[in-house]
Amino acid sequence: MGKGKALHGRFRAPSDRIFDACNMVFMLCLMVVTLYPFLNTLAVSLNEANDSIRGGIYLWPREFTWSNYEFVFKEATIFHATLISVLRTVAGTVTSVFCCAMVAYTISRPEYVLRKFVSIAFILTMYFNGGLIPNFLLVRELGMLGTFWVYIVPGLIGVFNVIVIRSFIEGLPEGILESARIDGAGEFATFVRIVLPLCVPVLATVSLFTAVSQWNSWFDVFLYNSSYEQWSTLQYELMKILQNSNTSVNAQDYASQFAGSENMAKAVTPTSIRATMTIVASVPIILVYPFLQKYFVKGMTLGGVKG
Repeated sequence: MGKGKALHGRFRAPSDRIFDACNMVFMLCLMVVTLYPFLNTLAVSLNEANDSIRGGIYLWPREFTWSNYEFVFKEATIFHATLISVLRTVAGTVTSVFCCAMVAYTISRPEYVLRKFVSIAFILTMYFNGGLIPNFLLVRELGMLGTFWVYIVPGLIGVFNVIVIRSFIEGLPEGILESARIDGAGEFATFVRIVLPLCVPVLATVSLFTAVSQWNSWFDVFLYNSSYEQWSTLQYELMKILQNSNTSVNAQDYASQFAGSENMAKAVTPTSIRATMTIVASVPIILVYPFLQKYFVKGMTLGGVKG
């Protein structure tokens, strides 16, 4: 059997070999185009800031230094803000995915007579919203200003996530759900014990979307909790650092914040700070994504069949 496969591979048609070669070249080019911006940003973040101004940095730093990261992490609030970001990402993702899954299951049931009306009402919210001021007034009237819940409650239901999960649920065999009902399971028991385990691929996909959104969000912190330092997040603190760097006259204003005879070697610039912030904000998502990749591809493929 193995010898037959080897002979088949040895005598492949020239057109197949040309296709494989072109495909390999294309994938290599795609890999370079995809990885180069990140590697370039990493190199700039690890390069001495004043030297980075000259340009010419590609895949590795010309003058290696940790000064950019020292400048970012020297802020006293950065570690507490990181903890808040982790907490909001975990709590926001778990609650949002569960609520979206419940809504998706409800409007996927044929016996729910209002499912078409509710679906249209949800979709309309993707095109029209109340606006910034009404949202702020609503959050204030609900008493969520200056609280952790302002990161969780407004984002419990994401219409796009509901549609993706609903499409996946509609593709499940109806016989499985009918069997659960015959065995005496109610709707909630059917949802928790049958539907959720079968929806792991699409739930992992939606979880990745939600986690990235929660982790990268800073505007809601600025809008609702900018006066409450205990609820500040990592992204908001990094944004403030970048703003401070942009308002400084030159890099020597930053260098004066470091003591010692190596001040100039430790100077930072807005460009170097921006690159460092990008790496700091990206690393957690990069570490999580490989564990969800197989579910991500499967969930998007199956969840989009009936979309």
